[in-house]
Amino acid sequence: MNTDPFTQEIIGDTLRASAEEMFLTLVRTSQSPIIYEVLDCACGLTSPAGDLVAEAEGIPGFIGCLSFGVRSFLGKFGEDEMRPGDVFVTNDPYEGGGTHLSDVTLIMPILFDGQVVAYAANKAHWTELGGMAAGSWTTDSTEIFQEGLQFPAIQLYREGKPIVALMDLIEANVRLPSMTLGDIFAGVASLRAGERGVTGICRKHGISALRAAMGTVLDRGQKYAWMRLKELPSGTYTAEDWIDDDGIGDEPMRVCVAVTIDGEGFTADFHGSAPQAVGPINTTRIGLEVSCREIFKAIVAPHYPNNEGIFRPLRVACPDGTLFTAQRPAPVSTYWETGAYVSDLIWQALYPVARNRLPVGHSLSICGTIVSGVDEERGQFVLVEPQAGGWGATVDRDGESGLVVAGDGETYIMPAEVCEQRYPILVEQFKFNTESAGVGRFRGGFGLVRDYRVLCRQAELTATFGRHRFLPWGADGGGNGSANTIEVYPVGSDSPAIRQGKVARYPLRRGDKVRLITGVGGGYGDPLTRAPQLVRADLRDGFIDARDARHRYGVAVDPDTLTIDETATGRLRQEKRGARPESENEGRVGGDDED
Repeated sequence: MNTDPFTQEIIGDTLRASAEEMFLTLVRTSQSPIIYEVLDCACGLTSPAGDLVAEAEGIPGFIGCLSFGVRSFLGKFGEDEMRPGDVFVTNDPYEGGGTHLSDVTLIMPILFDGQVVAYAANKAHWTELGGMAAGSWTTDSTEIFQEGLQFPAIQLYREGKPIVALMDLIEANVRLPSMTLGDIFAGVASLRAGERGVTGICRKHGISALRAAMGTVLDRGQKYAWMRLKELPSGTYTAEDWIDDDGIGDEPMRVCVAVTIDGEGFTADFHGSAPQAVGPINTTRIGLEVSCREIFKAIVAPHYPNNEGIFRPLRVACPDGTLFTAQRPAPVSTYWETGAYVSDLIWQALYPVARNRLPVGHSLSICGTIVSGVDEERGQFVLVEPQAGGWGATVDRDGESGLVVAGDGETYIMPAEVCEQRYPILVEQFKFNTESAGVGRFRGGFGLVRDYRVLCRQAELTATFGRHRFLPWGADGGGNGSANTIEVYPVGSDSPAIRQGKVARYPLRRGDKVRLITGVGGGYGDPLTRAPQLVRADLRDGFIDARDARHRYGVAVDPDTLTIDETATGRLRQEKRGARPESENEGRVGGDDED
């Protein structure tokens, strides 16, 4: 049966609205603050073949994983085995999960007139899923068995009712059972919202119309991606970078990519990258694919509704057993550090030909943080959260400040009020990190500084702040950004006991202060070409001082009156240009480190 284009458009919009209802249901009913405050989740609807056709805005990497999760489940269960109300679960990083064990995918087949017409799926970060460390991820695991419960695409609900034995097993293996079970119930409620939307379409328009609309959504996505991709010049573009360490050893690891754009599509080849690590920064092949999808969409279709068709021109090549394609039972607890480098490598490689679509380097790391322990009043607690940082400048404006990184998409950071109300923590400071870094014609955005004072007798800190040693990159003479850093100040001390990028279960006691510092983004262009009015505005807002204005930007401005001395400014800039080595005047990706 032919379906007119107006009806197809209505069905497509209804599918997206149903995905949004799923998302809102999950957020409003979940028990984990990282879901209902941070929005560390994603929801979507797929075709019967597992192709994503509608999504709600959420974690980009989670959205990208949904179709892989559905397909892993399709490989184990036939359509004739499925009944209305069935729910399946997976978090297997190697087969369908794609991230780490804390990120759990729930899947519901949607049946109408006895046929599977779609799948509803969501993926959310559950605060607790067992394992060697509170919060179920850590920086020092060496095998996946230490990282929590594994769900290898199994059935969780049968005909609308939970499988009691499995629920009992989950409850017995997590530190915060009521929170974890509450997240399960919220996830199932979300799936049912999606089911209502799809079955409503079938009742009103019929199954054939739904299938036709799904096909149209996918074909349009593919055509749009090809159209935008053809605007980029054909060729092969390369980049390499270094990951700080794996959480176990101190050696940095080289990663690289060669991106080819031609008539065959867009190919990202990661041959030559470091082998899988002993520590938990590994990601899996699905994680690699999804991270490539994130940056591919950012380049070719950032504002287009997400669906599987957009990614049809994308190809990914990488041998097994690398940091990007770790093999079971490699640990993947902090997979996001390496997944972020996947996107950033492609970003760096294509920046010279796509600078009108991309900023320069940003703080990159999610800067995952766990503070856990036992409080005298609240009992056992686990705070799991990301941090926001500084974004790189673009060719025409300063970078964004205090913004979640690319891999965290449409999320938020934990509000200070929630931290203080739910956990034995006092937020003593929360401000911009205005280090003199990321200078340029347009400067990098500022990171954040957040201080936690511990109010209980003892606690533990686990955190991974990547780009601690290898800084956000600048371009065309712009300076590199600054490091993401964790500091711990013992009670009564003004000097940090540690200053590093990763810690695992670091012991804290009452009165200790944890300082979380996220980096400044990279700068774009020669800082001596920055408009003096922008320098004056930064001085007025307290982001720089008069010395920085002179030393970094060659602008003579009175700190009291904010008057610019144009004659002195011209002389300063001429002197600085004359004193600069010729190589520093050459435009390139990757500005010099700040002095």
